[in-house]
Amino acid sequence: MHLTNIPFETIDWENFEKERHNGETGVAYWRVKHVGDVRIRIVEYSANYKADHWCEKGHIVHCLDGEMITELKDGRQITLRKGMSYLVEDGNYPHRSFSKNGATLLIID
Repeated sequence: MHLTNIPFETIDWENFEKERHNGETGVAYWRVKHVGDVRIRIVEYSANYKADHWCEKGHIVHCLDGEMITELKDGRQITLRKGMSYLVEDGNYPHRSFSKNGATLLIID
């Protein structure tokens, strides 16, 4: 990620419409801000949310509230709780998310 030509600004997430994304189970609501080729999102997972696909995109993920499990295609499961973050590179470590009780995330990719 290379951040250039970005003026200083604040983001009031309440002014962004929520995009609904159905999972295999549950639903995710995204609020999205694009800055050049960088996508910044606040994502809210409902209870019992499970992603409907394996993702191979790189992310910086920070858990703002709740808890989620990231399942890697190799079988590992990593729990992310409020205040924790993870990083993953593009094209490696296919992963998908599950949240039993819901979670709110800040995701940059």
